[in-house]
Amino acid sequence: MKPALHSVAFALLLNAAAACADDMPTFLLVMKDGRLFPETIEVPAMTRFRLEIRNEGPGATEFESLELRKETVLAPGVTRKLVFHPMKPGSYKFFDEFHPDTAQGRIVAK
Repeated sequence: MKPALHSVAFALLLNAAAACADDMPTFLLVMKDGRLFPETIEVPAMTRFRLEIRNEGPGATEFESLELRKETVLAPGVTRKLVFHPMKPGSYKFFDEFHPDTAQGRIVAK
């Protein structure tokens, strides 16, 4: 394959991958002042999905789920995205490590 044609094929492959990623369901979680909005997030079972997490509070937060083996720290004003593999139907706990008494949530796969 010629170099120019190879570059075009690679670009098309990247565009196709991006299009597939855009089809992934995305759910929003806002962390603010030691609280989670919403506290319960319903997702389709057996489907990959993306969780967009926004820290709208004045201090740092940390999304953590021991069951799902996911965690990320967010400075004030930061938004992060986590991709989750398909989950069996059930309820999966998560929390804000910096506010464990007030920021408890769950992802429910149905």
